[in-house]
Amino acid sequence: MNRLELTGLTAGPAQVWGGVRLVPLLRAAPVEGLRLHREVYEGLGAGIVELGPRERYLSYIPHGLVADWSGENGRSPEAGGRRSAAYGTQFGGGGGPRAIPLPPVPHHRMAKRRPGDRLRFLPLHLALEGYLALHFGGPSTAWEEWSRTALRDGLSPRAEDAYLGRSVRGLGEALRIFEIHPGQCGVMVYVSDALAAAFVVPHPDDYRLLHASLVEDLYGELVHQYALYGAPVAEAPVRIADGEHVRDLGELRAAARAQERAWAEAHDTVFARELLDTSYAFDQVYRMKCFTLWRFLPPFVRDSGGQHIGETITDHKGRVAYLKTFRLSDAQIRRGHLLRTVAGAGWELDRAAAALGSSRQELVRRMRAAGFSALLKSSL
Repeated sequence: MNRLELTGLTAGPAQVWGGVRLVPLLRAAPVEGLRLHREVYEGLGAGIVELGPRERYLSYIPHGLVADWSGENGRSPEAGGRRSAAYGTQFGGGGGPRAIPLPPVPHHRMAKRRPGDRLRFLPLHLALEGYLALHFGGPSTAWEEWSRTALRDGLSPRAEDAYLGRSVRGLGEALRIFEIHPGQCGVMVYVSDALAAAFVVPHPDDYRLLHASLVEDLYGELVHQYALYGAPVAEAPVRIADGEHVRDLGELRAAARAQERAWAEAHDTVFARELLDTSYAFDQVYRMKCFTLWRFLPPFVRDSGGQHIGETITDHKGRVAYLKTFRLSDAQIRRGHLLRTVAGAGWELDRAAAALGSSRQELVRRMRAAGFSALLKSSL
């Protein structure tokens, strides 16, 4: 598995609000055997994520997602099953999910098993931690160019900036006013017609509950700038060619279906190409019977358009049941490219410079410009 295959998902007609374009992703039938719920946290969303006994970081954590493969969710009492809710939510009145009372700065694990066949994980943190951990250990060989700090601590601390969805101009309004389609299980979010994020869930009911949570997700610097400074994007009205030859409702319906298929094909080949035509490095996070939770990183190839990190849950056939992506900025792609190249050269600067087609001095300059000055000796 090295590519994303959105098998079973079809792009629906886009809706435009200012510079935001939302493209619904529709399923003919839900993915059986898996449901997703939101786990809500009180407070400002600040929390400590525990990676290991001595590894943790502070980040924004508005909510968690609970993957449920118990087979109980969505079954009515009449069907012989019982309704169940993820920890932190409730059915019935009360205006939505009930928040879990937690300390002001709670501790979270990246992925934690819940009672029964359930797994709580932190959306996007799986993907972002995978990017932040990219060659985090630093130089594996004590070449004379590297500082003592780099050899002792590696790339610690490592930080990246992101923006809350509420600060992405027009996104909140677009999510509030746009129609949710029957069978909708996901959405592609475009800002100034650049793919900002992809979001997919296994069931239409899950999407209806999680649709508004997109304003609580994290978005990259480039997305924020495009929304702030970009002009409104053009709508794509549907026009039926040779409309004068449509003689009845049956022919009109057939012509409309043909336009829908044409739009879906155009979306996959033009708009979503940068996401679907990229080869990713996948890292398995957790196995859930016939489902697997992965996180993935792009190849960090420069001058190849937008690149995305993300996480996904696939079934035994490789079909995507869940997907959430984060668009990297050009600076983040450059940092990933530099780290991959230097690590691939055994952390030897001369070999890395040759691989980049540049001089040693130019490589040192690029590393300092990318924020890796602490790795290098000050005398370089």
